[in-house]
Amino acid sequence: MTGRVVKKNANLFSVEDLATNKVYQLSASGKTQKLGIFVGDIVEFGETISKVFERKNLLIRPPLANLDKMFIVIAPSPKPDLILVDKLIVYCYVKGISPIIVINKIDNADDLFVENIKNIYNKVVKVLIASAKENILSSLKQNIEGICAFAGQSAVGKSSLINAIFNEDIAKVGELSKKIERGKQTTRMVELYKFGKGYIADTAGFSMLSLNIVLDINQRELSSYYPDFLSGRAKCKYRSCLHENDNDCGVIENVKKGKISNERYQNYLKILNEIKNNKK
Repeated sequence: MTGRVVKKNANLFSVEDLATNKVYQLSASGKTQKLGIFVGDIVEFGETISKVFERKNLLIRPPLANLDKMFIVIAPSPKPDLILVDKLIVYCYVKGISPIIVINKIDNADDLFVENIKNIYNKVVKVLIASAKENILSSLKQNIEGICAFAGQSAVGKSSLINAIFNEDIAKVGELSKKIERGKQTTRMVELYKFGKGYIADTAGFSMLSLNIVLDINQRELSSYYPDFLSGRAKCKYRSCLHENDNDCGVIENVKKGKISNERYQNYLKILNEIKNNKK
């Protein structure tokens, strides 16, 4: 039989049969256990898990396999960290994950805030609006397909959104998460909860990323993960152009023409410099 690992607790795995949706509590054969099994893995099983099929991707922190979508949550408060947003988008493209920006707390956001975010990112990724407090969740629910995870800075309402979607306290909110983060136990528990056509991963998510450490991204690769830079890159005089200088750079030309958000371009330069400094 073939199933998906939806929960891991020490050496015991909850596996959902893909044909019947029945969940089995299983251990793994010795050889399979040594190779590693992660929540999200597609496995072959009988009395035990005997095989792990090839993964689409594997995230080590949080430990999760075959992630399909990442909802990058921002809110009017705290002030959005758009450098983190851009790092997460790059992370997604490298890992084969579809990024989607979710503006949460829309009930507290003015039109200018929403318009600004859309102007920056509409050409890059899908942008949704939501409110856990006011139960504005329809567009978010419609986009839950495959394995989905929520990411973003602290206090933007990631856990509140998950709880609102299921209308029950599934994800931990606030102080408990902080206590877990400070504790000695570094293992992150991950569980998949079925919703419609997909699953939501209840996980601590992602907070800070250093791309060249996590992904081994180098400075020449970075711009290739910016879809809004694509037409400009084709006009650069030099293939090695890092889009820092005005010297025959098609990306900078597009920034001046308003085809690329200047704020997103300035954040690109900051990430580029961070990668350079970390390499040193």
